[in-house]
Amino acid sequence: MERGGASSCGGVRVPIWKQFLVLVLLGIVGAGGYEAYRTHLASETAASTSAGNREVPVEVALVERRRLSRTVEAVGSTRARQSIEIVPLASGRVEEIAFTPGQKVAAGQVLVRLDSDIERANLAEAEALLVEKDQAIERTRRLQRTNAVALAALEQVTAERAAAEAAVERTRRRLSDRVIRAPFSGVVGLTDVDLGARVDDETVLTTLDDLSEVEVEFSLPETLFSEIAAAQLVSARSAAFPRRIFHGRVAAIGSRIDAVSRSFRVRAIIPNPEGVLPSGMFMSLTLTLAEAEALVVPEEAVLVQAADTFVFVVEDGRAVRRKIVSGQRQDGLIAVTDGLTGEEAVVTRGLQRIRDGAQVRVLGDPLDTAQHDPAGSG
Repeated sequence: MERGGASSCGGVRVPIWKQFLVLVLLGIVGAGGYEAYRTHLASETAASTSAGNREVPVEVALVERRRLSRTVEAVGSTRARQSIEIVPLASGRVEEIAFTPGQKVAAGQVLVRLDSDIERANLAEAEALLVEKDQAIERTRRLQRTNAVALAALEQVTAERAAAEAAVERTRRRLSDRVIRAPFSGVVGLTDVDLGARVDDETVLTTLDDLSEVEVEFSLPETLFSEIAAAQLVSARSAAFPRRIFHGRVAAIGSRIDAVSRSFRVRAIIPNPEGVLPSGMFMSLTLTLAEAEALVVPEEAVLVQAADTFVFVVEDGRAVRRKIVSGQRQDGLIAVTDGLTGEEAVVTRGLQRIRDGAQVRVLGDPLDTAQHDPAGSG
C-alpha cells in the first residue's frame, strides 16, 4: 500500500516528484544531443559543398593527329645478294694468292693463280701446229690452181687446219682456267689454302659475297597472307648494332602455305652500301602493314568503366566526361575513332580527384607538354 505520494521500487520508496525530475532531465539531454547532431551534419554538408566548389589541379594534353602504323614482328637471317664458293676449274699448284680475307674485289679481279708452265707449252705447240696447217693450205691452193692436186686434198688440209685452230682455243681455255677470277664484285672470305698447295676442282679456295644488298627471309602466319604485298616497308635491327635501324622493302612473297606451321615465307631486301651487314646475321624485323592518320591521346587519359571508355575534356574550366571509341595503341598513345574532334584538351593527371562537371585548374602549358612528350617524338 502506497502512502505520502511515494512509490515503492524493490522495497525502496521513491517520491513521485523525483521521478518526474529524472524524466525532465532525460528529455533535456536527448534534445541537446539531437541539436548537436544537426549542427555537426550541417557543418559536414557545408564542408562538402566547399570542397566540391574548390578547383582541382590537373595536367592536360592536347588531342593530336598522328600517322599511325599497323605492324607485325618477325625474325630472320641475312643472306648475301649473291654468294658462292670459289673453286678452281683445274688441278694444280697454287703460285699466287692475290687477295686478303675481307677484301672488296671487283668483277674479273684475279684471286688465285695456279702453275701454268705445262699449259703455256701446250699452247705454243698448238699454235705452231696451226701455223703449219695454214702453210699447208696455202701450198695446196697453189697446186690446185695448176691441177697438180685434187680438190679433195685441199678440203682435207682445210679440215686439219680447223682442228688445229680448235686445239689452240682449247689450250687457251685451259691456260685461262689456271687463273681464278672473281665472277662478280663482292667481299672475299677466309681461305685455308696456302702458297704451294696442290688443289683440284673440289677444293674451296675462298668465298665471295655480294653484300651491296642483303636478303632477309622470314615467316608470317597465314592469316596475314592477304595483307602482305611487294614493296611494303621493313625495318630491321640487330644485336650487333643496337642503336641502328636498317630499312628495306618486301621483295618476294612465297606462293605456298606450310601445312605444318601454317605460315608462308617472305623475302625482304635491305640496302647495305657500307657492307656492315654480313651474311647469316640474325635480325629482328618490323613489317609495316598499313599506315593511316588518326586522332590520338595519351594512354593515361583514357578510363574504362564497365563497357564504357571515356576521357575528361576541359571545357570552360570544368572537367566534362566524354565517351569515346578507342582504336590502335602505339608508343604510349591511343587512337580515338569517335568522340573527339581534335580540338580538345584531355586530363592526364589528377583523374582520381575529379568528377563530371568539377572545376579544374590546369597546371603548365599543354603545348609544352605536347612538345616534350616522349611518345610524340617519333
